[in-house]
Amino acid sequence: MSQLPHQPAEVSVPTSADVARLAGVSRATVSYVLNNNAAVRISDPTRRRVREAALQLGYVPHAAARSLRAGHSRMVLLPSGHIPGGPPHQYFFEELQSGLRRLDYTVVQYGSVGLTADEAATAWAELRPVAVVVPPGITLTPHGTGILTRSGAKAVITLGPEPVPGAHGLVMDQRRVGGSAVEHLLARGRRHIGVVMPQEPCRASFSEPRLAGARRAAESAGARVRPLPLRYEEESAQQLAARWPELGLDAVFAYNDEYAMLMMRALQDAGVAVPADTAVIGADDSLIGRLLRPRLSTVRMELALPQPMAETIDRMVQNPGGPTVHHDLLRTSAVHRESS
Repeated sequence: MSQLPHQPAEVSVPTSADVARLAGVSRATVSYVLNNNAAVRISDPTRRRVREAALQLGYVPHAAARSLRAGHSRMVLLPSGHIPGGPPHQYFFEELQSGLRRLDYTVVQYGSVGLTADEAATAWAELRPVAVVVPPGITLTPHGTGILTRSGAKAVITLGPEPVPGAHGLVMDQRRVGGSAVEHLLARGRRHIGVVMPQEPCRASFSEPRLAGARRAAESAGARVRPLPLRYEEESAQQLAARWPELGLDAVFAYNDEYAMLMMRALQDAGVAVPADTAVIGADDSLIGRLLRPRLSTVRMELALPQPMAETIDRMVQNPGGPTVHHDLLRTSAVHRESS
């Protein structure tokens, strides 16, 4: 006869009163210290004693209760998804999260796969975040922005290629990447330029604007641009390289360094000399691209923030209701190496 496993006795949850007794202070002092209330002066030794007592007891403030007292949460919601950018974007999000934690915000990542844009915004709003930071590749509509602000979000910020009406926009204009790459190729006498376009749908929010920027730069010089769909696999690159003579291209700008390396190897295997027959340039300035032979030319990207992003969000939260702010963050420059 089977038996239910032994059930442990109910665990006693430590309270702020327990912390106050152990630290020898009032419950109000515990609240001031653990909620980082700067309006009340408390000595550093007392702060250390309260924090040590809380750590010893395993006490954690109740986020919902704190939000109720303050009238809003300290939660910044970061919808999660595939962020197709390279190292600068990954570094940006790491710095954002650590900066927000230093300012006593709780960063929550929220997956919304399978939801429409407005369904996702409704799901985010249910958590009552004080701010929402929407990364590139995730769609936010003006209606979704309204849902979030009416639910109490004091700041809604988008980081995509285009601003969204009603939301603050920190724009990463990917057209600059394509423009810088093609201008570099044009300066080296190339006039028939292929643009490698990933066939993976999750990359479209970056690849389409990069193509638009490449076209704009080519048209101003009377050059030709041809999109080249490519899956991220060797067979797809080999099939494209086999068609190279009929395409009549003397240069290729690939979506990023990974696709550029994939394409360059396929061209070399097909007997196309790089850069003599075809110049190649990627984007992201990855380390491995510098280790290739020939070394890979690339577009370097930097994010020019007027101040740390976490401080920008904190200012928006502290001063809601003002006009929406738009900044163009992306700075690009072509790096000339042997492949072009």
